Amino acid sequence: MQSSGVAKTQNLTLRLPTTTVQKAKVVAARRGTSISALVEEKIAEIAGENEAYTSARRQALNALERGLHLGGQPLSRDDAHRRR
Repeated sequence: MQSSGVAKTQNLTLRLPTTTVQKAKVVAARRGTSISALVEEKIAEIAGENEAYTSARRQALNALERGLHLGGQPLSRDDAHRRR
């Protein structure tokens, strides 16, 4: 258990095209950060988007199951099929 509040980390080896690594170095330098920090930020963003999508999907499905009451009165079969 860590009491310092710092998240535990794990090393990860990636194989990327040389041009991608070069571009990442430039972006990291411009932002004053490291490639590792860029990768961590992007993965955290993707994971957050996935959590948000999963939550929104669950809420939408729950709303569909409950249904929506639009305030009108239900039509009888005859009323629904009556021609005007």
